Amino acid sequence: MDGRKNNGGVRKGAGRPSKADEVKLIERLTPLEDNAFKALKEGLSDGDYRFVNLFMNYMYGKPKERVDVTTNNESINKELTAKDAKEIIKALEEKF
Repeated sequence: MDGRKNNGGVRKGAGRPSKADEVKLIERLTPLEDNAFKALKEGLSDGDYRFVNLFMNYMYGKPKERVDVTTNNESINKELTAKDAKEIIKALEEKF
């Protein structure tokens, strides 16, 4: 047995919370809304990076993350030359 029967499916506490739970949480947080905005305003006024970052991410969206894949400080995204292609074909023909 590889345990696949235990993957996914219905489990206690799994999945998205019910709409009723979400509504209850919103009802509990609503009275704190003014305090939250006041704290955000104070953080922004102080120039605290965390507050500025939070505000910008919600106001304008989080910037797209990019990953630069390099090896030995050289980009691996190179244009394939005819010589490279011939070497690859030769290596494949020898292997297969």
